[in-house]
Amino acid sequence: QVQLVESGGGSVEPGGSLRLECQASGFAFETFAMRWYRQVPAKDRELVATVGSTPSDRRYAEFVEGRFTISRDNSKNTVYLQMNHLRPEDTAVYFCNAIHWSRTEYWGQGIQVYVSS
Repeated sequence: QVQLVESGGGSVEPGGSLRLECQASGFAFETFAMRWYRQVPAKDRELVATVGSTPSDRRYAEFVEGRFTISRDNSKNTVYLQMNHLRPEDTAVYFCNAIHWSRTEYWGQGIQVYVSS
């Protein structure tokens, strides 16, 4: 059974930090690129960051460049999103995504991040 389980969300003040984790199981994690998306009500889901099957292959959306860091630990089947210097506009539900070159794709259930003073 394929599972992507996010954790680490919550509430934080502007300027603060959170680290999201996504624990994967049920598929060959090391062969999938891993992504974090986010979504706010009434808007499309947007891509935040990607890490390839090679951990050094990382890409970011412009709005998080320099503030967020994506990483993966293939020995733990886990992908992380370190979020620093959080802003109110980072408030969203964050989703973990696994995607394979064959277009096989899996999604987590999402986790809320709330940035407010």
